[in-house]
Amino acid sequence: VPLAESGGGLVQAGGSLRLSCTSDKFFGSNIMGWFRQAPGKEREFTAAIDYSGGTTKYADSVDGRFHISRDNARNTVYLQMNNLKPEDTAVYYCAARPAWLSVYNIWGRGTQVTVSS
Repeated sequence: VPLAESGGGLVQAGGSLRLSCTSDKFFGSNIMGWFRQAPGKEREFTAAIDYSGGTTKYADSVDGRFHISRDNARNTVYLQMNNLKPEDTAVYYCAARPAWLSVYNIWGRGTQVTVSS
């Protein structure tokens, strides 16, 4: 598996979860991103971080509640999700791309996050 996500689960609204994504082979200097796909909906961008960690980007729906970070020494990227809402329920995917490529070309299998009301 190119990228391996973990940390998903069931949480009550208002709670928190931290997702992790690791890769021994595809971390490198790639831009790392998180996407999510809710039932019956298209997959959507959630957050991204550059190699240095100095530049991050968030979807409006999660800005201020989610925080993306990376530990290059551990080849791991994290998504800290706070104040979760039922509408955050989705399969969350980790993805990677080289800086010169405009699309993400390396993907994980996803981890389920379910937020109960």
